[in-house]
Amino acid sequence: MSSRSWPVELREGQILLRPLRRQDEAPWMHLRALNAGWLERWDATSPVPVTGRRPTFGQFVRTLDRQAREGSSLPFAVEYAGELVGQLTVSSITYGSLHSASIGYWVSEHVAGRGIIPTAVAMATDHSFGPLGLHRVEINIRPENAPSLRVVEKLGFRDEGVRERYLHIQGRWCDHRTFALTTEDVPAGLLARWRRTQSTRDSSPTPGE
Repeated sequence: MSSRSWPVELREGQILLRPLRRQDEAPWMHLRALNAGWLERWDATSPVPVTGRRPTFGQFVRTLDRQAREGSSLPFAVEYAGELVGQLTVSSITYGSLHSASIGYWVSEHVAGRGIIPTAVAMATDHSFGPLGLHRVEINIRPENAPSLRVVEKLGFRDEGVRERYLHIQGRWCDHRTFALTTEDVPAGLLARWRRTQSTRDSSPTPGE
């Protein structure tokens, strides 16, 4: 992937994936503070003590943008109805004999359960399989993270088992379950399959009908 592939915007209805910008600092900081209890227990940490000053938000955004232009990741802000509500990153983009990437995400608790992240993951997966030309996308989730487990369940990701002590989370090495899709699993696209799932659910009769 070259720098010409970035910046990228992906949209489905009121849900927009776009590059994070320096002017997002105030709403981003507000969201992270508002959702500290909701998010921090799942945040990755470094097993090596980090010294020196923490990067500014502007430096953080510049680092993400550089990684995107180099082709190693796609760091998206998630918008819903024009409001910044989270992030989604396609990371560890690898070609050669693997052609694979990982997807990670977080969303504000106040909009959780509205289908925002499943839709965002579907868009990012289709972009990975389409323009990026990847073959496999995986999502790694703590076994205790019920909201994230519901995301991959809704989208039909394949459960590939537990990776023991896979990532350093809040001071300790934690197990994760790996879920994946390859291009053969969604020949018509994951977003199209997700739309059909939603349509079927919405048209199902309610009790008493």
